[in-house]
Amino acid sequence: MNGESSITNEHVKNNKDIRSLLGKSGIQPEKLPAEEDINKLKRRIKTLDKVAEKKKLKGKK
Repeated sequence: MNGESSITNEHVKNNKDIRSLLGKSGIQPEKLPAEEDINKLKRRIKTLDKVAEKKKLKGKK
């Protein structure tokens, strides 16, 4: 594969093939629920870990 045009065409073809496979499985990507932002999730987990650690330390006293 050489050149931007052939790469673009291959990309479009691959996307169509994937969409077709998803459709055969009854999956429509545009109807899937949005996932939580990964950075928000990381912050939430970090906060929960801190809270759990504080509770753990309080229980040792």
